[in-house]
Amino acid sequence: MLALILAASLSNPWALQTSRAPGAPDAIGAYSAGCLQGSMPIPADAPTYQLLRPQNHRHFGHPNLIHYLQHLVTSAHNAGLPPLLIGDMAMVKGGPFTSGHRSHQSGLDADLWFRFAQPRLSSSALRNPQPLDMVAANNREVSKSFTRKQALLLQLAASAPEVERIFVHPAIKQALCVQTRGDRQWLRKIRPWFGHRAHFHVRLNCPSGSHDCQSQKPIPYGDGCGSELQSWFQGPTEVTANPKPNPQPELPDRCMQLLNHAS
Repeated sequence: MLALILAASLSNPWALQTSRAPGAPDAIGAYSAGCLQGSMPIPADAPTYQLLRPQNHRHFGHPNLIHYLQHLVTSAHNAGLPPLLIGDMAMVKGGPFTSGHRSHQSGLDADLWFRFAQPRLSSSALRNPQPLDMVAANNREVSKSFTRKQALLLQLAASAPEVERIFVHPAIKQALCVQTRGDRQWLRKIRPWFGHRAHFHVRLNCPSGSHDCQSQKPIPYGDGCGSELQSWFQGPTEVTANPKPNPQPELPDRCMQLLNHAS
């Protein structure tokens, strides 16, 4: 298995990059077909968070993403939440991962775990973390692990104006729709998507100045708690089989120039 993983990594030149692409910060292309110029790493450790799987070197992002995450962990701490666990962001020049994600390519995506760093994880546990499932076995309801703390974290994460959308499992979105009182505007950015049972996926808007950054279609009007959400519970509630992977979309020409630049 290790040999297969190593061979896959060697076949992906983006995973072999070790230095940032020089130039002004620039998110290039689409979230699932792009790259990143002028990336920044998030510091490896802090009292308010820990980084998961540091050996994968996926903790880079556009400066907007780094600033967003630093503000989020501070806001979570001030709200009384335990330290956060930050998962995959982007590689040093962005680009497609060898495994694990289709997106995270332009430095504007980040995964945050619903599990907190309380107690703080050891180096060994950070390298091979154990997820905490927030969804019940029927895939239609949240588990007992989903508490007020996880709901508050999602509200804090979605309330920032630079957030484009946040992906969670449909059961988690439904729980938020039922539980939320008062301000519900932030719910609009919480989008149902299977697979996000133990973490949520934050996606930021295209930054000002990144002219080649490709935005997604606007989110539909409203809080997303009506028929749109219920459609996720019709028919199979989860894709359990491993689907045949789709081919990687063609990257913008600028990405290939960036990849080949000796830095």
